[in-house]
Amino acid sequence: MITIMSGPLFAFLSSLRQRERCLSQGAFLFHQGDAVSKLFIVTEGGVELVRHQEDGSAVILQRAAEGAVVAEASVFSEAYHCDAVASAPARVVSMPMREVRRLFISSPEFAEAWARHLTAEVRRARLRSEILTLRTVSERLNAWLAGQGQELPPKGEWKSVARQIGVSPEALYRELARRRAG
Repeated sequence: MITIMSGPLFAFLSSLRQRERCLSQGAFLFHQGDAVSKLFIVTEGGVELVRHQEDGSAVILQRAAEGAVVAEASVFSEAYHCDAVASAPARVVSMPMREVRRLFISSPEFAEAWARHLTAEVRRARLRSEILTLRTVSERLNAWLAGQGQELPPKGEWKSVARQIGVSPEALYRELARRRAG
C-alpha cells in the first residue's frame, strides 16, 4: 500500500502489516489524549496536526501531505499531544506501533533511515519557522521559493503556498501579480 513512496525508510515500513483508511475532509485520524498505537502515512490528500489553545485558537503543528509520516514525534509517546484532522479528503495507511518500535531494536539500518527522515523534517520545520519570522509577503515568498528550488507550484496550489508562508491567499496573489508586472 505504501509502494508509491520510495526510500529506505518506506522499504522497511512496507514490510509491516498495513491497513488503509479513507478520511473525508474534517474527519479526525486521532484525538489529543488517544493512545499511540499506530504509525500513519498519508498516501493521498492531507492531514494536519492541530493543537487547540486555551483561548480557542488553533496552532497547526504539521501539514502532512502525500508521502508524509503523521506525528512521527509520537513514536515513543504513550498518548498524542494534539488532534490529527484531514485537511482534504485523505487516504492513510497505518501499521502497528509495536512493530515499528521493534524495528528500532532489530535493525540499525531502520534506525538510521528513521534518523535521516527526522533530520529532513527538522530542516523543513526550521525553514518554515524562519519564513514565518520574515515581515513581508515578498520576503516570505522568496525564502519559500529558495527552499523549494525556485519553483512555484501550479495555480491551483497557490492557496496551499499562502498557508505555508502564513499569508492570506489574496496577499500572495497581489505579490505574484506585482512580480509579473515588474
